[in-house]
Amino acid sequence: MSLIKHAVAAVLALGLGGAAGLAIDLEDTRLLAQPAVSARHVAFVYAGDVWIVGVEGGAARRLTSHPGEESRPRFSPDGRLLAFSAEYEGNTDVYVVPVEGGVPRRLTWHPGEDLVQGFTPDGARVLFTSPRAVYTRRHTQLYTVPVEGGLEERLPIPHAVKATYSPDGAFLAYQPLADAFRQWKNYRGGTAARIWLYDAATHAVEQIPQPAGRCNDTDPMWLPDGVYFLSDRDGEFNLYRFEPASKGLRRLTHHEDFPILAASAGGGRIVYEQAGYLHLFDPSGGTARRLVISVAADLPDSRPRFVRGSAWARGGDVSPSGARAVFE
Repeated sequence: MSLIKHAVAAVLALGLGGAAGLAIDLEDTRLLAQPAVSARHVAFVYAGDVWIVGVEGGAARRLTSHPGEESRPRFSPDGRLLAFSAEYEGNTDVYVVPVEGGVPRRLTWHPGEDLVQGFTPDGARVLFTSPRAVYTRRHTQLYTVPVEGGLEERLPIPHAVKATYSPDGAFLAYQPLADAFRQWKNYRGGTAARIWLYDAATHAVEQIPQPAGRCNDTDPMWLPDGVYFLSDRDGEFNLYRFEPASKGLRRLTHHEDFPILAASAGGGRIVYEQAGYLHLFDPSGGTARRLVISVAADLPDSRPRFVRGSAWARGGDVSPSGARAVFE
């Protein structure tokens, strides 16, 4: 058994040292995720922290540094505040911080997982999802909470996992069911992702049309000229626009190598994550450009070091002759 423990330690030391040898491009960093955009800034998640950079790209600045995970950054309509979800107290709650930086202010206190979706059009409240009042964690519901702090209010929608307001606040585009396609690529089953448009005055809903064989529509974004969203209806996930008045639907991007994984809108533009990079899409011109962003992170988990094998190996076995061992 001692021999196996030493073998595990040696393999892990080599593996971690090898990971440290992988070149991280500090001038054009990859693996930037969960982007958000305002008129002046782009925010994203990298290595579990929230970073911010100008819309022209360049050197990013870290906004959060807690060991817990920070996720889902979203800008206020005026671009002055950034809302995000974080594990500062162990639980995932909603926080806001000025774009200049500073001490994040906690807005929710429930033990359920509160995930930021955005702001109300007037910027006075943060929209988020939470499972706090459902009988099963399979569903979440929509809530808003005042930016200055106060009681949360639940929206009169049965359940939703993603949502965004129309610019005038009269409608809400939301996705009622979770993303099954994250586990099963090209999923076409009964819980395929779809987007519904909710009328706050009449409580009526309208679904963005899908082909007869179903598809997955996700990440709704509402700009003055229509509802933008991601869809795999033509293969890989790309960006589309639906115009509620004319019922017209149009494909806007044509990525075939890797799908668009996440997108959000702000400041009249859309930012999306594709192939590990961030792209800025201009709806007026119908064009996208890849942002070159440099992230100078220390990445402590990637440096070579000795670790205890039992903390990093989940399973193992020894060959019949005892000459080799395999580990997970």
